Amino acid sequence: MKVTEITNLEFGKMVQAASQKLNQNADFINSLNVFPVPDGDTGTNMSLSLASGAKYERDAESTAVGDLATALAKGLLMGARGNSGVILSQIFRGFSRKLAKKTTLTAQDLADGFAAGAETAYKAVMKPTEGTILTVVREGAQAGLDAAKQTDDVLVVMDAVNKAAADALATTPDLLPVLKQVGVVDSGGQGLTFVLRAFDDSLNGRVAENDDYQPDDAEMDEMINAAHHQSAQGKLDPASIKYGYCTEIMVRIGRGKQVDHKFDYDTFYKYLADLGDSLLVVNDDEIVKVHVHTEHPGKVIAWGQEYGDLAKVKVDNMRMQQETIMEKDDDEQPAAAATAAAAPVATAEQPASDTAIIAIVAGDGLATLFKSLGVTHVVQGGQTMNPSTQDIVDAINASKAKRAIVLPNNKNIFLAAEQAADVADIPTVIVHAKSISQGMTAMLGYNPDAELDDNQSAMEDNLSTVKSGQVTHAIRDTELDGLTIKEGNYMGIVDGTIKATDTDLLKTTVAMVKAMLDDDSEIVTIIYGADTTADVADQLQQQIADLDGDLETEVHEGDQPVYPFLISVE
Repeated sequence: MKVTEITNLEFGKMVQAASQKLNQNADFINSLNVFPVPDGDTGTNMSLSLASGAKYERDAESTAVGDLATALAKGLLMGARGNSGVILSQIFRGFSRKLAKKTTLTAQDLADGFAAGAETAYKAVMKPTEGTILTVVREGAQAGLDAAKQTDDVLVVMDAVNKAAADALATTPDLLPVLKQVGVVDSGGQGLTFVLRAFDDSLNGRVAENDDYQPDDAEMDEMINAAHHQSAQGKLDPASIKYGYCTEIMVRIGRGKQVDHKFDYDTFYKYLADLGDSLLVVNDDEIVKVHVHTEHPGKVIAWGQEYGDLAKVKVDNMRMQQETIMEKDDDEQPAAAATAAAAPVATAEQPASDTAIIAIVAGDGLATLFKSLGVTHVVQGGQTMNPSTQDIVDAINASKAKRAIVLPNNKNIFLAAEQAADVADIPTVIVHAKSISQGMTAMLGYNPDAELDDNQSAMEDNLSTVKSGQVTHAIRDTELDGLTIKEGNYMGIVDGTIKATDTDLLKTTVAMVKAMLDDDSEIVTIIYGADTTADVADQLQQQIADLDGDLETEVHEGDQPVYPFLISVE
């Protein structure tokens, strides 16, 4: 069989098949994390990112493949989670830009699209590293270009891309010694090969129609608005919700019988801003999508119709939803509900100054701790669930501040945070804190009277003054950093290097702290998580004091998952 073009129907099937493939294999991709820690989330991040892109592609009205690729890229951008999700979004950003004007795709178009995707992905990473997803996409793209010189059959080109990518994945341990040491291939590269294999299978008719993965509306709403909507659940008195209707519309610009205005973003946005809060407006030349909390959903809908016809309308009564949540919590977990009601709801607050400081943390204790240091807004996320670009954009725009600073507190959130800063409504900078400890130390450099860039510089200067340690358990046997690690044992990780391992939590943590101390060490901060107790933290504090009587130690409850202890040494 020979196929010389890809139409909108084939392209749609390819995208949905890839989304399904990543969803089915997310746990396997997660297991390839170099560190045998329980929070490896590359597969989860890539799956959720592509699910967002697939939803945008499905919702697109056009029959031109270039337009569908643009929709896919936009959905990936807004749904991107973690560095792997962001890089995947950049691959399809380059792919879509190269093919933006195409109605169908030829073999050469397909090859050119992958080549442009590889180029864009490399440019998106400050220091590209071979032996990663970048190698996989580059080798696959080059094979596609070579094949397109010999044939006009898109099946042959896609086969070449798929095979070369798989071959490149197999070489990643040779390019990154740490992968060979642990005995795994690159997890992001593995995720990309699942996407390309699904494309290839779909074009060759190896994916059944009824196997297409189609997340339902509730699942997609959770993916896109997770951080924002979770702030209300179990924490707010329904009567305290100022704007009670979560209203979403999608408008096809310039179409329909009630169009009275030519679309202007600022005019469109300003009217909606006066109707409520938590406003998000995203548009391209054809579609504008709105999310807003308001008391007047009818006015939002009518305003949209003045610019085009309605492709989608969704209105939820948040007060009624909250009543249901609280009733359920009261029935099932009264103690937990009481605790949740007292938890901070960062996105509902006004910043104390014109600058919003947004920290990404996992755990109510960490949220409280960061707010005590001057953080104005918290996005829940981190070790076990990286927030998406959309989540961070929502927090920035909902702050109502004039400018914003984002503390990712996890290097796997850097790229998503940077993308959010690019599309946010207000000037936003990123302070590249790689850990909770660095984020806390960065706050000591914040000056509410300083300019945005000056604060960014001062806060980043503080990052190098602290050592960060974290303790968790191993999910598989491995040998790494000169240590033999057994499944179930605890590991002490200092700034990305495993320094200690043992079957005992306190022994592991004390050994890790010993490795962190030097002659200049003065303060040790202990943050205990959801999987340990205050009594164990007190025992740890005493054992650390026994190491050096001159050390000052502090203990805080963090409630963080996965890591029983987070330790900083300054």
